Amino acid sequence: MKFRVTMKDPDSLADAIKDAVRADVEKLEGVDEDEREDLVETRREKVAEICKAWFRYSEYVTVEIDTEAKTCVVVREKP
Repeated sequence: MKFRVTMKDPDSLADAIKDAVRADVEKLEGVDEDEREDLVETRREKVAEICKAWFRYSEYVTVEIDTEAKTCVVVREKP
């Protein structure tokens, strides 16, 4: 049997992206705080754009569960 589940959480994706980007930018040397904040914002926007392939409105994600294959995959959003 296959079925789909759509989940909604308005903050999870944005928070995860921001945390991941901030951690990545913190590793950079020779960058002052203002530059870091600019980099975080620029990179956050780029990552959020990539995530649109799987997240609708940056808060809905749908997974398809196949009980026979025992798999769970994220369903791509339609363009």
